[in-house]
Amino acid sequence: MNMSQPLRATFPQDFYHQRLVLPKGKINIVIDTDAANEIDDQFALAWALRRQDRLKIHGIYATPFSFAHRRALYPHAAPDAPPFNSPEIGMLRSFDEILKVQKLLGIQQTIPTFKGSPSYLRSLQEPIQSDATDHLIATALAMPPDAPLYVVAIGCATNVASALLLAPEIASKIVVVWTSAFPSHAPHVNQSFNLEQDVFASQWLYDSGVPMVYLPGYHVGAQLRLSLAEVERYVLPYGAMGAYLHTLFTSNPLWAVTGGPAAASHSWVIWDLINFAWLLNPDWVSTHLVNTPILDNNLLWQPRDDAHPMREAYAIQRDAIFNDLFASLHSIPE
Repeated sequence: MNMSQPLRATFPQDFYHQRLVLPKGKINIVIDTDAANEIDDQFALAWALRRQDRLKIHGIYATPFSFAHRRALYPHAAPDAPPFNSPEIGMLRSFDEILKVQKLLGIQQTIPTFKGSPSYLRSLQEPIQSDATDHLIATALAMPPDAPLYVVAIGCATNVASALLLAPEIASKIVVVWTSAFPSHAPHVNQSFNLEQDVFASQWLYDSGVPMVYLPGYHVGAQLRLSLAEVERYVLPYGAMGAYLHTLFTSNPLWAVTGGPAAASHSWVIWDLINFAWLLNPDWVSTHLVNTPILDNNLLWQPRDDAHPMREAYAIQRDAIFNDLFASLHSIPE
């Protein structure tokens, strides 16, 4: 597809206020994940898959990921350490990891799972078609007018941005729920993994006009810190999935580049729970409507004259979220 200028959706303010109401009842979602990146995606996927009483999951997509752009930050890491894989290999590893999580949960009928983009966007004129974008577009267009499809994005935005570029009309049918970076009022450079991998895609989320729920990682999602002691008590004893999550927690794949935990008793932020927490119970993730900013080329937020509203998180109930996660794992048949 060749476009000289991407088509930005323009909706009345009332449309955004309608689309961005707090979710209730059973919710239509798709999940876009870099599941093999570290360990938070697996916890989040397990939780979502165990809460299909509230979440109707239409599909799961593998996103590209790579730590190659951060190689200079880890001078002592082996040059071929797995996190430095190419974005395509990262996507393929994530695809396999999505299927693995479903198998460990004992899911009899696998959720439709699709490979996403093998690379990041080179420009907004070159969206990348994939099985993931095809499914997202078709699923979004099939949604009834009063029931949006929530696109739960817990990786870089390549697949989502590509779908919006390929089929701009889906902006009226979806709500993107994305976690990354600093609050939109913060003056800091947004050196956040989900955001910085594919800057074109990240910029298009804010500029496309799509209704969006933005869940800052710093320092909202960052409160979702889980300790080894909690994993050993509340996760490890519960089935194959619990054992696998414990293995990930004690053998984090990112330690191949970071050098491992600082101490035997350690903790880790399970960032991606925040997306599902907001969907399952908006009281767990406090949000408000703000003006959607521009993300400039220096990864700084800038105000916009024609701003449309987005919903943004500013606080979180950490204990309630983890207690629901633990309860969902405890109900897995042995």
